Amino acid sequence: MKLGANDYLLKPFKPHQLSLVLEKISQQRKMASEYNYLKGRLEEISRFEDIIGQSAAMRRIFDLIPEVAQSDSSVLIMGETGTGKELVAKAIHARSHRSGGPFVPINCGAIPDSLLESELFGYQKGAFTGAIRSRKGLLEVASGGTLFLDEIADISVKMQIDLLRVLDEKKIMRIGERVPVDIDFRLISATRRNLYKEVSEGRFREDFFYRINVILLQVPPLRDRKEDIPLLVRHFLQKYSMETTKRVDHIDKEALELLQKYDWPGNVRELENVIERAVVLAKSRSLRVQDFSFLRPSPGSVSRPRSLREVEREHIQRTLEEMGWNVTEAARVLGVNRVTLHKMIKRYQLQRTP
Repeated sequence: MKLGANDYLLKPFKPHQLSLVLEKISQQRKMASEYNYLKGRLEEISRFEDIIGQSAAMRRIFDLIPEVAQSDSSVLIMGETGTGKELVAKAIHARSHRSGGPFVPINCGAIPDSLLESELFGYQKGAFTGAIRSRKGLLEVASGGTLFLDEIADISVKMQIDLLRVLDEKKIMRIGERVPVDIDFRLISATRRNLYKEVSEGRFREDFFYRINVILLQVPPLRDRKEDIPLLVRHFLQKYSMETTKRVDHIDKEALELLQKYDWPGNVRELENVIERAVVLAKSRSLRVQDFSFLRPSPGSVSRPRSLREVEREHIQRTLEEMGWNVTEAARVLGVNRVTLHKMIKRYQLQRTP
C-alpha cells in the first residue's frame, strides 16, 4: 500500500470480493479523472497568460486585456511595486497583432538620465567619446512590436518632450545622425507613482501624460485581492519545489491563514520571495506556521473588525487619491457611473487630502 497499491485482498478470496474491489478502484479512478479535469478548468479560468488570479479585480483585467490588445493606442499601467505590471504588458503584447514582433522592456528608473537618451535613440559611431561603433536604440529595436517603459515617472522633462515628439512623428534620429529613421511600435508605460498628482504638482508634463494615458489599467495591490493568495501560493510552491528539487507540495491551513492576514507591502513579488525562502528551508513536504517565523505581521494587518461602510469609504477615498481626484477615471476603476460616485462622495463627506 505504501508503494502505491489501491487496495488488497486476503487469500483465500471469493470472485465477488475481487469484483467489489475492482469496482471500487474503477470509481476511484473516475473520481480522480473528474477532479483533475475540474482542477485544470479552474487553472484555465484563474490564469491569463502568466497572470494568476480569480478575484473580481483580476477578472476585470483579464476581460480588458483582449480588448486593449486589439488597438495600437498607448497604454498606461498604474500599480504598486510588485503587482505584476510587466506581466500585464506582456499579456497585451501577446494578444495583439504585434505579437510576432519584439517586446522590449526598459526600466527608466534603473538607467541614469544621461544614458537613457543613447539607450532609447541609439547613436552613430564617433557621436561622443566611447562611441566606437554605431548602435540602434531601443525605440528602433522595438519597431514592429511593443516598447514597455517601466517607471516612466522617473524620466526627465526633456526626455518627456523628446518621447512626445517621437510618438507624434513616428520618427527618430540617432545621436550624431541627421537622417531620421521611421519607427513603428506600440507604447505601454507603467508607474508605481500617482501620475495625476505628479502632473498637478508640475513634475510631469500634462501633454505627455495624456499622450501615454489613452488607455489606463489599474493593477490592484495584493492586500485588496487576498482571495488570490491560495492560488498564488500553490503556483509558487509548484515552481520552487521543482527548481529546488525538494518535494514541498503542500501548505497547512494555519500557515495559509497567516499569509492571508499579512498585508504584503511588496505585493506578489514579496509573496514569491517568501514562498521560495520557506521551500528552501522546509524540513518536511508541508509548509507550516513555523516555516514563516521570519514573516512578521504588519502593524495594520491586525485590527478591530470594521463595518462594510468603513471599508467602502476607505476604498473610495484611496481610489480618488490614486486618480488625482479625477472623478471620471475613479468611477471607471470603481465600476460605477459618475453620478453614483458623486453621491458616495457626498454621503461619506470625502475631501481631497492636502
